[in-house]
Amino acid sequence: MKFIVPIIIFAASICAPANARMQSDIRRIAETEPLKSSVWGMLAVKGRDTIAEHNSGKRMLPASNMKLITTGTALHELGEDFRFETGIAHSGNIEDGVLRGDIYIIGGADPTLASDDSAADPSDKLFARWKFFIERAGIRKIEGKVIGDGRIFTDNLENDSWEYYDLGTYYSTGASGLMFYENTQEFYAEPGAAEGEPAKVVPLYPQTPWMEFTDFSVTGPAGSGDNLYLFVTDMAPVGEMRGSLAMDSRPKKEACANKFAAMTCAAYFAGYLETNGIAVSGGYADIDRKGFIRDFMNPGPRMLAEAKDNLTMLGSTFSPALSEIIRETNHRSDNLYAETLYRTIGLKRTGSSCYDSCNVAIFKALEDMGATGLHGFSPKDGSGLSRQNNVSPAFMVEFLETMRGTEEFGAYLSSLPSPGEGTLTSLLRQTGQPVKDRIFIKSGSMNGVLCYSGYILPSDEKPENTIVFSLLTNNGTAALSRVRAELEKIILFLAEQN
Repeated sequence: MKFIVPIIIFAASICAPANARMQSDIRRIAETEPLKSSVWGMLAVKGRDTIAEHNSGKRMLPASNMKLITTGTALHELGEDFRFETGIAHSGNIEDGVLRGDIYIIGGADPTLASDDSAADPSDKLFARWKFFIERAGIRKIEGKVIGDGRIFTDNLENDSWEYYDLGTYYSTGASGLMFYENTQEFYAEPGAAEGEPAKVVPLYPQTPWMEFTDFSVTGPAGSGDNLYLFVTDMAPVGEMRGSLAMDSRPKKEACANKFAAMTCAAYFAGYLETNGIAVSGGYADIDRKGFIRDFMNPGPRMLAEAKDNLTMLGSTFSPALSEIIRETNHRSDNLYAETLYRTIGLKRTGSSCYDSCNVAIFKALEDMGATGLHGFSPKDGSGLSRQNNVSPAFMVEFLETMRGTEEFGAYLSSLPSPGEGTLTSLLRQTGQPVKDRIFIKSGSMNGVLCYSGYILPSDEKPENTIVFSLLTNNGTAALSRVRAELEKIILFLAEQN
């Protein structure tokens, strides 16, 4: 289903009188806990009519509602058929089937490489295609290294505003130019026999033998849950597991960040080649931000990597279409995918993937799309992980309405989950399916923050009766389940309007 409507200027809509009954319901909810002691705002519009409004001009933390802006802008900037490219190339010369040089895996920022995403190729299938490119060039032996080349993104992996304790988690891995297994690493985690005893945490997949891991984790009291945090950086191949795992926890897999995804990709591909008949004498390496080849297993003199223009290209593979990636981004609320999109917009617009450039690029893109209320938007990253992102409900609604006027709206709408899907499994459980099927929204949550923004399609199927809304709550101290219950009431009130 594709609804195309004219872009609406929202200055008039925000000032228009809201639906009296709906506004009365909103006032009653606003004056009771848990929202009474929170900072929150909302705006809901149908065409040019404001249905309900509360603090709609105030900027607040959007959490993962930020992904609505990132994914929509990416669709408009790149197109729903855009695909990330990964190239295989070599330096040096081929003589009698022997490559006297290195194989380069040239990353194009494909976040799906070797991931568990159902739309992506498994690693063996991907590696088989790369091996085919090498064999097609007549290479039967490599007297050199396999080098993971992520130079398309040259800035830090992480945004400098992310919380320190988040940096080693699976949800803040950071987007690199060459990724592998969504830049994560799994650990086996098991509590000790008694509170205060050491816990047991060991790396599983992917193996990273160049890393020096130290386990400082302990066994926490029963009922204290999982408070394990990996502290790791791409500046050095060391990591520390800190925190606690409750003594009543069962053994589990703990997903953490892998800061050396390009090297991991090179290591696993080199191993695949060795297993499948192509010897690699030099092992594997990656490239640091200054352009030097980095080999932790066989350190030696620092050598600059070859410039891409000096390499001989052998072939390329491509990611799933952007429309599929964006659906996964919004259904799973995938931070890595969102950051990849954000940095790709920056790269396309400015030639740089650093976050300062990305923030400039997103404003330029929004201006081109026709967004006018940019004073209500202050971005810091693409996923919403930063606590320095600020968005007003009014701007969020304007952006969502702007997307309805684009050719990409069909792909955008279908990327959003309905209650019961993706991250919305616990939303509106007692509501009938016909109502749920008309609701397409993105959630966003972090400590003290719960947000819902999106669309409620009309029961009469007239596009002009679509409700566009944004609900942002900040600084809450109550359990998210209590806040969610109040926001569910508002969403249902809105659904009753069409």
